[in-house]
Amino acid sequence: MAYVIGVVLALAVLIFTAGVGFERDRSFYPVVLIVVASYYDLFAVMGGSTRALWCELLGTALFVSLSVIGFKRNLWLVVFGLVGHGVFDFVHGGLIDDPGVPPWWPMFCAAFDVTAGAYLAWRLRQPSGRAAIAGAARLRRSTAIVAGEREATPVAPSRGPARCSRHQVEAALGS
Repeated sequence: MAYVIGVVLALAVLIFTAGVGFERDRSFYPVVLIVVASYYDLFAVMGGSTRALWCELLGTALFVSLSVIGFKRNLWLVVFGLVGHGVFDFVHGGLIDDPGVPPWWPMFCAAFDVTAGAYLAWRLRQPSGRAAIAGAARLRRSTAIVAGEREATPVAPSRGPARCSRHQVEAALGS
């Protein structure tokens, strides 16, 4: 049952957040990865195990690093991180003795993580998904405000001009 709830909850959350426009910000899915990775830290604290907390923090650091690199370089690394965390959930109990982890959590979290990774992969493969997730971020970068200046100053985009049609940009910005 934990698997079913994980899949259904992941789909409900991700479809809702896409509908309201949260995924338009490139940081959305990397933040999701950081949050799902940090739950084991919480469980270690709740279980009162300092040893488990240090072990969990090492795992969290790995997924946070992958999240940041994926955010800055390529969101496919975030897909890899989400699915990888789902695999980690399956083997977690054999790697780390964390007394605070509820018995149903690894199954729920694995289902949520793999579903979220698959959903992000599907969105990245859709032209509208790429425009919404990556195109709007490129457009914002190309007109970023230079820190310390009072007025907006256009900044040259780091990877050339956004390669989105006007329709894709308007759709990504919700206009």
